[in-house]
Amino acid sequence: MKQGFPIAHKGMVIGLLGGSFDPAHEGHVHISREALKRMGLDQVWWLVSPGNPLKARQPAPMAERLKRARAVMSHSRVKITALEEVFGTRATADTIDRLKAVYPGVTFVWLMGADNLVQFHRWERWRDILRSVAVGVLARPGSGVTARLSVAARAFRVHQVARGENLRGRKPPVWAFVNLPLNAASSTEIRAKGGWRSGRVLK
Repeated sequence: MKQGFPIAHKGMVIGLLGGSFDPAHEGHVHISREALKRMGLDQVWWLVSPGNPLKARQPAPMAERLKRARAVMSHSRVKITALEEVFGTRATADTIDRLKAVYPGVTFVWLMGADNLVQFHRWERWRDILRSVAVGVLARPGSGVTARLSVAARAFRVHQVARGENLRGRKPPVWAFVNLPLNAASSTEIRAKGGWRSGRVLK
């Protein structure tokens, strides 16, 4: 495996947590640990993105965000990566396609906070994501009801797992909404309080 690529073997189930991590915080740590415990995952990979095409304000430099992520997330089964930068992908669907090509025989599960499910239908090829990998949606403060009523949730309602949260062995399209003790940490609030440098605004 090339340098910078995590090691994964055929038959493993890997959770993917994507985002700008600008900055990474205890909320990210919390949902990663809960996903490992509840969803039958062998590992969780953080996909620290080069930028978010849905946001005008772009994040702090990648090196700084990776350093912060590695400082706050210390777990042998959680890997901090810059794979989207390596692949040159921005859309999550394209990243998943590349990962499946690079890691044949490995099963990927897309992880996201409930706040992201609310606007998931704005993501490029969002239906393709739900059809290609299982999706685990983890509760986030203030997003439970709106997430369950979101466009994506309603469109794929029949594919929601009614009982149980373990996604191992389940074939997509399938998704689970996982209730868990909430952690209110927010990258936006950390930046607003001056605890992290702001990114630049796209012109």
